[in-house]
Amino acid sequence: MNKTAKVLSFPRLGNYHIPIAFFVRKVLQVEVLEPLPMTRRTLEVGAKYSPEFVCVPFKYNLGNFIEALERGANVLVQAGGGCRFGYYAEVQEQILRDLGYQFEFINIVPTAKITPWSIYKKFKEINYNLNILRFIYYFYLVFRMTKMMESMEKYIRENGGFATKEKSLITIYQQFLTSLNTTNSWSDLKRKYLRYNRLLKAIELDKPSDYLKIGIIGELYTAMEPFSNCDIETNLISKKIAVTRLTTVTYLVFDKLRNRRQIINAAGQYATYSLGADGTDNIARAKYFGEHGYDGIIHTKPFACTPEVDAMPILQKISRDYNIPILYLSFDAQTSEEGILTRIEAFYDMVKMRRDRNEKGLFRS
Repeated sequence: MNKTAKVLSFPRLGNYHIPIAFFVRKVLQVEVLEPLPMTRRTLEVGAKYSPEFVCVPFKYNLGNFIEALERGANVLVQAGGGCRFGYYAEVQEQILRDLGYQFEFINIVPTAKITPWSIYKKFKEINYNLNILRFIYYFYLVFRMTKMMESMEKYIRENGGFATKEKSLITIYQQFLTSLNTTNSWSDLKRKYLRYNRLLKAIELDKPSDYLKIGIIGELYTAMEPFSNCDIETNLISKKIAVTRLTTVTYLVFDKLRNRRQIINAAGQYATYSLGADGTDNIARAKYFGEHGYDGIIHTKPFACTPEVDAMPILQKISRDYNIPILYLSFDAQTSEEGILTRIEAFYDMVKMRRDRNEKGLFRS
C-alpha cells in the first residue's frame, strides 16, 4: 500500500459504524478502518491519557482513536457537538499529537449544528474531487439505511423478550446488518429491508397484555452505546420487558434542532427553556412516559454530566407527580458492571412488585 494512502477511522457508537463506514467508502473512496468492538481495554487506554474528570464518552472516543492509530489509521474523524463535547475534538487531537501519533484530524462539527452541507464541506477537504451529486445520493441512501436500522431496533426493544424462539429477532437483525455492506443501490437496500423486516415480523410472539414497559432516557452516548451502559437494553429484554428509547442518531441529526420549540412545549410546566445537550429532551420524555403508563424510567449519564445533573431535580418532580419510579445510573471508567446489573435487578423487582400490588388493588400512592 502506498505510504500516502489515506486510512480513515472514527469512534464507535452502537451499530452506527456500519452506515458510517459504508458512506465514507462510497463518498470518499478511501480505505476505512471500522472501529473495533468496545472492550475494557478501549476504556482503559482512553482513560489513561484523558483528563481525570472528563466524562466517559471522551475516554471511549479517545480509546477508539488510539486503537485505530495502532492498526494503521492516519485520518481520524470526530463528530462532537452539543455540550462540552463540542470542545473534545480539539483536546483529543492535542492529546494524540502529544503521544507522538502522526495523522490528519477532521472535526465534522466544529459547532453544535450538523447539516448535510457542513458534512459535505468537511468531506471535500479529504477528497477534493468529491462530486456533490454523488454525495447527495449516498447521503440519502445512508439516511434511509439508518432509519431502517432504527426501525428494526425499535421493534426488537419492544418485542425481543416475547419471541417464542430466544434471540431469534437479534439473529435476523444481525443478518440484515451484515447484508448492508454489499448494498449497491436504493432498490437493493429496499429489497433487503423488506426481506429481513418480513422475517423479523414473522417470528411468533407470546406477549401478554399486561407486559412491563420501561423507558430509557439520558445522555446520548450512554443511552445508545451498549458497552458503555453495561448493555441495559439486552438485560431488560431478557426479563420480558418492553423497552422504549427515543434517542437515535437520526433524531439528533435531523429532528432535534428543528423541533427545539416543540421539545420545550412537550416538557410543559417542567421546563421553559433549554437546559443544553439532552437535558430538556429527557424531561419531555419522562413526562411522556409518565402520561402513557410506563412502569419505570432508567436515566443514564456520564459521571458529572452537567445538563443531566441539572435535569435530575426536575425528573424527580415528574417521578412524584406521575408516581413513576426512576433509576439513575452514572458511568465512568471505574463503574462496576456487577454493581449496575445488581441495581437493575433490584429496580426490576421493585417495578414488578408495584405492578402486582397495583393489579390487586393494594397499592397506595
